[in-house]
Amino acid sequence: MRPATFAKGNKRTLAKLKTLRKQVQADKAPRVALRIQGVMLSLEKYSVSDIAHLLQVHRSSVHSWVVCWNEYGEEGLYEGHRSGRPAALSQTNRDRLADIVDSGPVAYGLQTGVWTSPIIAGVIEDEFAVRYHPGHVRKLLKEIGFSVQRPTTSLMQADPKKQNKWTRYTYPNLKKKPVRKKR
Repeated sequence: MRPATFAKGNKRTLAKLKTLRKQVQADKAPRVALRIQGVMLSLEKYSVSDIAHLLQVHRSSVHSWVVCWNEYGEEGLYEGHRSGRPAALSQTNRDRLADIVDSGPVAYGLQTGVWTSPIIAGVIEDEFAVRYHPGHVRKLLKEIGFSVQRPTTSLMQADPKKQNKWTRYTYPNLKKKPVRKKR
């Protein structure tokens, strides 16, 4: 059986952690506040199992919080960088994609004058042999620096004066009005 792991510190450390917890709660970082609470309970000699039960987290999480606190101090409680899945397109390929999108679909050899996510996903698959979901293509384009452009509809032969009259007078009269209840 392993010896119990407790956080290193004293009463001054506990007071410092209380002020830090208030600051973190004000910054709206609840996960960090939870870690601080776990370390504070460990300083008060609660066991890892008891802390896990009180905070409703797994014991291994509490153990890792305490170990990080003992090894790195306050910095060990903050959230680190989450690497995530590596990008399928390298930076040079992203730059090439940006050039292709910037030149336009006609210059690329397509019959349409508008880029859509499925079309760009097809271009990525043809050029770079990487499959992307059309929904993720939007995120990729945003990272590269492009934004979504939605077309607006307007009636070419409409009279603006008549449109204004319909919007201001006719349409409000067509809308349903609530019927007053008699008392």
